[in-house]
Amino acid sequence: MGKAGAERRKYSRIATDQMISFAPVDTRDRLAVSRNISMGGIRFEAVGCEIALGDVLRVTFNVGDHTIVAVGKVVWATDMDPITMDVGIEFIEIDPLSVRLIDEANSE
Repeated sequence: MGKAGAERRKYSRIATDQMISFAPVDTRDRLAVSRNISMGGIRFEAVGCEIALGDVLRVTFNVGDHTIVAVGKVVWATDMDPITMDVGIEFIEIDPLSVRLIDEANSE
């Protein structure tokens, strides 16, 4: 993405490739690989499941030595191949300390 695309983003991104867990709220966790994290949301790749626009998911991921649990709404989901989805969620519930940790990690 060019410079203009980066300037349109509300929050800057932290590139990652860590294992995360996600699940519809009150359901069993599944694993995925995060691709980037910002104060506003997370992008991840999920294998072998269907995720729809508007789904509300709980995600658990690490920033440094801290584990963060947040709830977000799926704002986009794209099939990468027949079994892999690229998913973006916008956080709707995340505690202020977690937002600060993400912001500090982005500043490093």
